[in-house]
Amino acid sequence: MRYVQLRAFHNVAISGGFSKAADALGLTQPAVSDQVRKLEEEYQIILFHRNKRQVSLTDTGSRLLEITRRMFDTESQAMEYLSEARDLRTGTLRIIADSALHLLHLLPIFRQRYPGIEISIRSGNTETVLAALENYAADVGVLGEVITLPRFKALHLGSEAIVAFVARDHPWSERSGATLEEICNKPLVLRESGSKTRQKFEEEVALRGLVPNVAIEAEGREAVREIVATGLGVGVVSRA
Repeated sequence: MRYVQLRAFHNVAISGGFSKAADALGLTQPAVSDQVRKLEEEYQIILFHRNKRQVSLTDTGSRLLEITRRMFDTESQAMEYLSEARDLRTGTLRIIADSALHLLHLLPIFRQRYPGIEISIRSGNTETVLAALENYAADVGVLGEVITLPRFKALHLGSEAIVAFVARDHPWSERSGATLEEICNKPLVLRESGSKTRQKFEEEVALRGLVPNVAIEAEGREAVREIVATGLGVGVVSRA
């Protein structure tokens, strides 16, 4: 049994004749008749009562039509789903970002353009983001720095400064700024190893011959913010 044989049978059954089925399939009438005949011969069954003016289904043909209706309905649903997925009308966009704040200005635009797409966002540092992309666990990765790797396509979304911040009751809370040397001499709350924010900060510190006083290492910028709010040190994160 072949797909083309079932398709030929189905179209003859729903159209009521070989000629109409041939027109619907873009085939010749003999070609359609041949496919149905081969199906009948292979299983030694009769699917149609044939006369000069019309054809009608046998009991076997009627039962087979019930099956092919479900079969071709499912095929139609699959084609519709794939077309919608191709046109970004349905499905899920999986995003992993070192900070969801990088995406805030883009999400409303995307939602307006593709309202049927569900968005899934989770956080991670640079290493986690790249690993998720490598393993196809995410569709899009968002990082604080453009990664130039041949297996990825990168798009620059914008630039954000790295900033230091303190709790509201910290002695520096009324100051407008501090030098990098002053910051390095305070207990610091930094992102985890593997974070681009931390890497950039440490590179700049090293260039100036300074040694940072790392007091606490926290995973994620939100964790850094919460720790700093308790007054345990000076936090360093990207502004986004």
